[in-house]
Amino acid sequence: MGRRRRAVAAAAALVLAAEAAVLVLLNLFLGKVVDEQDMSLAGIDPRAMTVSAWIGAAVVGVYLFGCALLLARTALRDRPPRGLWRIVLISCAVVHGLLGAFSVGLVGWSAFVVMMVVLGLIVWALTWYPTGEEPPAGAAAGPEAEEQPAGAAAD
Repeated sequence: MGRRRRAVAAAAALVLAAEAAVLVLLNLFLGKVVDEQDMSLAGIDPRAMTVSAWIGAAVVGVYLFGCALLLARTALRDRPPRGLWRIVLISCAVVHGLLGAFSVGLVGWSAFVVMMVVLGLIVWALTWYPTGEEPPAGAAAGPEAEEQPAGAAAD
């Protein structure tokens, strides 16, 4: 079971890293197009639009690559992320769900399918790990196990 969990988390990490690279390159390209065409939207300075596209590329890239690193760490350690890091991965899943919904009308069904595959990998990686702390293999089962002498047999 651990090998499969690791494989899912590793696959999700690879997909998110690739998605981060693609989205960064796309935003950089769009910023360059706006800069070269000297386009303006509602009177906004074209240079401001270019810089904001590049800043957006950096933010999206750092966010998705950070989520990929969290999933890679999960795969390497075979332990689920806890606390804030789990919330970050849940937010990444929510973002992919929303992007999938928006992409149907803007890009088409193929983009929707890609977003849903990424969403499925993230959710699968998050839910396949148990949510509670697992006791170590040699740990006692509870308070009654502590009270019994070492040689006593359980009833």
